[in-house]
Amino acid sequence: MGISKHTDGDFLTVLLLDHRIGGLQVLHQNRWIDVRSIAGALLMSNDKLKSVEHRVLANREGPRVSVACFFRIDDLQSSLKTYGPIKGLLTEDNPPKYRETTFNLFLTTT
Repeated sequence: MGISKHTDGDFLTVLLLDHRIGGLQVLHQNRWIDVRSIAGALLMSNDKLKSVEHRVLANREGPRVSVACFFRIDDLQSSLKTYGPIKGLLTEDNPPKYRETTFNLFLTTT
């Protein structure tokens, strides 16, 4: 099964792709480019968290399993919540790479 050209309208989309069978393509300069997946890697929109036009091609090689998680903000309370690194996972050797933010602040600064 494939999916036609679209963008994701969610706050954040995280994909775990089937690295054995491709199919995901992004539109870049009016050309479809294959996205090469790496086993166990998560795909998150080029570190800018903006969805680009993409599609998934059907294939004849066999079944493909991919996992997509869509995060969205449905109400005002969620849009005011602070999102950021999990504090229990941070140490001096593993400092945060990104600052905390709210959904509203994210939308106005990106």
